[in-house]
Amino acid sequence: MGTSIALELAKSGYRVRVVDKGRAIGHGSTSASSAVVRFNFSTWSGVATAWESRFHWENWAEHLGTDSGNLAEYVRCGLVFLDVDVAPRSLYLPLFDDVGVPYEQWDADRLAEEVSGVDNGRYWPPKRLEDPRFWDDAADRLGAVHTPDAGYVSDPQLAAANLAEAAARHGATFLLGKAVVEVVRRGGRVGGVVLDDGTRIDADIVVNAAGPWSGRVNQLAGAGGDFAVSLRPLRQEVHHIPPAAAGGARAPRAMFADVDLGIYARPEVGGGVLVGGTEPECDPFQWAEDPDAVDLHVTSDLFNAQVTRAARRFSQVAVPNRPRGVVGVYDVSDDWIPVYDKTDVPGFYVAIGTSGNQFKNAPLVGKFMAAIIEYCELGGDHDAEPVTFTGTYCGHRIDLSAFSRLRRAGGHTTGTVMG
Repeated sequence: MGTSIALELAKSGYRVRVVDKGRAIGHGSTSASSAVVRFNFSTWSGVATAWESRFHWENWAEHLGTDSGNLAEYVRCGLVFLDVDVAPRSLYLPLFDDVGVPYEQWDADRLAEEVSGVDNGRYWPPKRLEDPRFWDDAADRLGAVHTPDAGYVSDPQLAAANLAEAAARHGATFLLGKAVVEVVRRGGRVGGVVLDDGTRIDADIVVNAAGPWSGRVNQLAGAGGDFAVSLRPLRQEVHHIPPAAAGGARAPRAMFADVDLGIYARPEVGGGVLVGGTEPECDPFQWAEDPDAVDLHVTSDLFNAQVTRAARRFSQVAVPNRPRGVVGVYDVSDDWIPVYDKTDVPGFYVAIGTSGNQFKNAPLVGKFMAAIIEYCELGGDHDAEPVTFTGTYCGHRIDLSAFSRLRRAGGHTTGTVMG
């Protein structure tokens, strides 16, 4: 998010300096991202943003303004979204129709025909492995919705580095291994930041894109008092099934959103499979008071739970003896929708609450924030008359108040990483 925002602001003529407590670009939550690009969201703005972002990934060199160097690639593999009552087709197919997302509706027979080795049984709700009901026979059969244009970005850390290099070509500079310890206020608005080595950076505009540390940065700025949406850091694990255990040539070649069992699965470059969770109620949330204190080692219990769920869905998948994967921290909002907005502190802006589902939208987030910042700095009131962003490829007009800090979190989302 930070490198995308830096690129768009630098392109707009701002002098941009990025401060990152990590020692390399994208070494935070981005490095643990599954980098899935999907369109299944429960709001029109969510679907429209993801659909527009897909074209930027497919035209990545054009987005960056270069066709040279080592660039991240968009792998179009399709997504199979298995039926589940908490996210029924009626929730998102009308949005697909309106936005223009192509899809196919599969019944249980078509699902079994299209996907080798898939178990099309309905096991809802997800259960823990030690629950005897985990091994109960299926209560019914499931169909699915297939979106052929979905995919994933080959290397999320490289994508962040690509954005940083593009921003640097427009004059942005980067301070790595430095943490912000103070947000300076001057005359009622921000005046810059102070770093942990004592360096002061004067700036009339400060953008908080600090991921799981965003709440801490808001406190430093004295911002957030008017937020109707709260945010908390959440520890997450994504697990890797190596090619041999994934079934080799028979491994799933499409991505799967399996809220019925509480997982998602994504093919990996090289033939393996990545498996993550969809926050089922049976798995306790691992809220983190301090992102710096999070244990970054994969746990056997969660690895076995998520990979066994994948093995139950796909007959060709085996559960390896040794856990593999990565650990990251989500910056989770109440409704799992991000906050891209100004704040009650003039000059202080936020791109936070990305909840593990916004990597796909990174190309657009920079453009959203640049539009909001330019509008507000010229005297516009984004709260009273919100900015509307028009997509380059699809032409959709996205009302950015959908990502307002003032929105009231209601029951319009799945309450999970699915949005």
